Amino acid sequence: MKNVTTFMIGCATAGAFAQAAHAQSQLTIYGILDEGIMYQNNTGGAAGGKRFFLDSTSGINGSRWGMTGSEDLGAGLRAIFTLESGINLNNGTLAQGGTMFGRQAFVGLKDDKLGSLTFGRQYDMMFYFGQPLTSAGSQAGSAPFLHPGDLDNTGNTIRVNNAVRYMSPSYAGLTFGGEYSVGGMAGNATGNSGYSLGFAYTNGPVLFGAAFEYFKNPTSATAGSGFFTDNANGATTLSQTLNRGYASAASYQTAIVGGGYTFGPVTLTTSYSNTQYGNLGAGFADHTARFDNIDFAAKYMYSPSVAFSVAYDYLKGHQVTAANGRALGNQHYNQVSVMADYLLSKGTDVYAEGAWQRASGTSSTGASAVADIGNLGDSSNNHQIVLRAALRHRF
Repeated sequence: MKNVTTFMIGCATAGAFAQAAHAQSQLTIYGILDEGIMYQNNTGGAAGGKRFFLDSTSGINGSRWGMTGSEDLGAGLRAIFTLESGINLNNGTLAQGGTMFGRQAFVGLKDDKLGSLTFGRQYDMMFYFGQPLTSAGSQAGSAPFLHPGDLDNTGNTIRVNNAVRYMSPSYAGLTFGGEYSVGGMAGNATGNSGYSLGFAYTNGPVLFGAAFEYFKNPTSATAGSGFFTDNANGATTLSQTLNRGYASAASYQTAIVGGGYTFGPVTLTTSYSNTQYGNLGAGFADHTARFDNIDFAAKYMYSPSVAFSVAYDYLKGHQVTAANGRALGNQHYNQVSVMADYLLSKGTDVYAEGAWQRASGTSSTGASAVADIGNLGDSSNNHQIVLRAALRHRF
């Protein structure tokens, strides 16, 4: 009888500990469904033509579902994780080139006073500290508000694999972070590796920030590795004539600085970024291709449920001379974007947006520059209009 009693007490004690451990852990399943009807007036190809289509990956928030959780380890320290997958609502397939958890997949530790250290596939510092300063990030716009080609990755086109990331807590409005992606090409220990740094400062209505990113050997022949080839299908993001000619680059770097100011219902932002494709190889006499981008944006909160936004973006691509003496890459892009957003509830809204873009000069391939809004595809000529009307639901 004594043994039975001891066994029952042990079971009860174990159950109590299990309940206590469970109470210290949190798991949240969440998602965003952003489905829109889109229109392009000029699509690629010699014939051109108009295009109507449904889209769930190019909205304000690309459709996704995810799980995030934490476990309290005591003394302000927690174990944390996030698994987040992009979804194409129209056919049920995975976004991010078929990558299972293509948006985020990481685990780490977080301390209330010291910050967080995480490991896995993660967003870079251009997302955390650059995007909020841009017209897309500050105005909550989608593809029609992206910088042409998303060359500086402030539109979060690319995630970083094999990354170690540190993010600080807020120190009187100052936050900062850094990330290193482990490369490790055969015979080249630092190949495909890179890093990014960033900071932001917020004080009342004022926001200021900056970020920098560098990658060595950004294009990889191995699917799911490298920077431009980060997705499971291995497709490169250097796919449009704006930058396709620079796929031979041995390095990639981009930097952004910007700020914002809010007064009453109006928020104004501006940013400047510089992007470089370095050491382009023998075909370009090892030259570097450079781009400068500047944007201005304004958002007006007409009411707590109605917002209007407008933005202007200018991108300048500097001329590169090929080894044969041919000049290319002297490109100019002007883009105007507008949006209206109406909240139906805390978790659901409808919005409409559009952009007009005009290109001029010579593309990276040596042909005449053509328009390409939001990386939705090259236009058949130098101008393009994109419209989107969408329903977004968050859970």
